[in-house]
Amino acid sequence: MSLTVLAAWAIGVRHISPNSYFGIHVVDEATGRGVPLVRLETVNKLPFYTDSAGYVAFNEPGLMGRKVFFFISSPGYEFPKDRFGYTGTTLLSRAGTIETVKVKRTNVAERLFRLTGKGIYRDSELLGLATPISHANLDAGVMGQDTAQAEIYKGKMFWFWGDTDRTDYPLGNFYTTGAIASLPKGKSDASDGIEFRYFQNGQGFVRPMVPSNKPHPIWVSAVTVLGHGTSQEMFAYFAEMESLGKILRSGYLKWNDGRQEFSPVQEFPPTRGWRFLDGHINQVNEMGTTFAVGGFPSTTRVPADAKHLLDSSAYEAFTCLNPDGSVNRTGDGAPNYQWQQEAEPIGPAQEQRLVSKGDITAQQAHFLPVDSTGAVVYPHGGCVHWNAFRHKWVAIFTRLHGKDSELGEIYYSEADAPTGPFRRAVKIFTHDRYTFYNPVYHSFLDRDGGRTIFIEGTYTAEFSGNPNATPRYNYNQILYRLDLSDPRLAFAETR
Repeated sequence: MSLTVLAAWAIGVRHISPNSYFGIHVVDEATGRGVPLVRLETVNKLPFYTDSAGYVAFNEPGLMGRKVFFFISSPGYEFPKDRFGYTGTTLLSRAGTIETVKVKRTNVAERLFRLTGKGIYRDSELLGLATPISHANLDAGVMGQDTAQAEIYKGKMFWFWGDTDRTDYPLGNFYTTGAIASLPKGKSDASDGIEFRYFQNGQGFVRPMVPSNKPHPIWVSAVTVLGHGTSQEMFAYFAEMESLGKILRSGYLKWNDGRQEFSPVQEFPPTRGWRFLDGHINQVNEMGTTFAVGGFPSTTRVPADAKHLLDSSAYEAFTCLNPDGSVNRTGDGAPNYQWQQEAEPIGPAQEQRLVSKGDITAQQAHFLPVDSTGAVVYPHGGCVHWNAFRHKWVAIFTRLHGKDSELGEIYYSEADAPTGPFRRAVKIFTHDRYTFYNPVYHSFLDRDGGRTIFIEGTYTAEFSGNPNATPRYNYNQILYRLDLSDPRLAFAETR
């Protein structure tokens, strides 16, 4: 690529009010929207990352008022190489000006912004630019947050997260964090931001949503709203964790409107087994009965009312196995997937073992889709929701053992039922040597009749093997937008 063509990628110089910073605005060449999480690095290895509006505020002593080369990289986005193979461009770092640099999006989904943590619009603020949300750079002392759950309850958006970092000590809130959310004033689309009003403790930090006097973290999932109107009740599953893989106790919680926190309503005995909801919950009507159906894979259900939720005998599991572990078969010998109450629910791990043993074929499995190369996509966490635009059940999940990252590739699949079968999957965005786990498709944010959907997940260096955590972004929530009319999703269509 000639230097003339390369220079065309850095377009337009804007002058801003007197300011000591030189602004770099990295935008999507197709949409003109700023791209978050773009790394710009100088020749002497000084790293800078664009904020949620795509800006870098640059003021490096010795490098102002002169031409500076920046290497440019970002997961899911490309910048052309010059004739020597360098991916980057040279910019004149003049204080009080902003230069625009265009990148090409290779992700199917579009990265919108960071939802949580400090400095969401740090560089925009340093450049004197307006920001779309009121608490643009620190909200309720939150530095980082893990794993989101969100539901509409009594007409409001409620958001809950796991372990939450604070500013004044490495240990923060480990008993679930909550907020009521809204779109920015005058906006009707989550593309422009989400405002959180955190439940706070009076000292400028968030307060526990599950109060406890014990030292062990309490994680919440399966947040589900039962009932209608003012009679709605919000429940959640909780697990008190001794370690990452060891649960000390678990049960159900109910939201207390007066105290604005969860209160325990049921603790599970050791014999509870699989009979509870986990993950991100759907409500599905089948033959006149509405069921609350657990996460992805959606293989545990219970009638969607408080009485049945707390009754372990009311739960059903979706599986093709008999209680003794043998495959239940139809008359023609095919595995008989069905709802029943005796055997445990099935998932990708059990299906993979059945395929390895030759008990079922890969084509008969419900939760082992293949990518465009024919390779099996092994799902790890995610969610399923009905989508009115596709007229399908849409699954969004992380791929375990992905090529780009152990837990950083996010896939799209669809089926005629929440239980699948999910046959094909398309990678919609990725993070090189980085983790993006527990992705959640917030269906209540759908726009354009479901054509535009929004996906949140936790961006973290954990489990990635990458020792270099991204400043500000690490251990926080990022929101993506996906256009379901994109032709690149056609491979995932049911056939």
